[in-house]
Amino acid sequence: MVEGKVRAGFPSPADDFAVKRHDLNELLITHPLATFFWQVSGQSMREAGIDDGDILVVNRALTPVHGHIVVAQVDGDFTVKKLHSRAGKIKLVPANPTFPELTFKDGQQLIICGVVTSAIKRFVT
Repeated sequence: MVEGKVRAGFPSPADDFAVKRHDLNELLITHPLATFFWQVSGQSMREAGIDDGDILVVNRALTPVHGHIVVAQVDGDFTVKKLHSRAGKIKLVPANPTFPELTFKDGQQLIICGVVTSAIKRFVT
């Protein structure tokens, strides 16, 4: 990876000499034994920048808090949503207004599998 940022305007000739190799594991993973990758299916998180086919980096070592994007298991099905936790009530909120929020009734099972720390996109396969 190139050190610094890429300009969306006119490039600087000096940027050609700023090459430094980085390991994606070092950049994206803080808890290797508690981190896994999960491919997204669907568009419910598109306005959070998470699209169908993206690869999520999910960290199980982090404690999920209000506002985190999480991978959760709801009644046996997996989903990625934003965690909303206020006044003792929990719901999972999509980042696409065409999808409903997930609220929970007595007897439903919610397991937070981990906190999404990054999303990896492919532009060419």
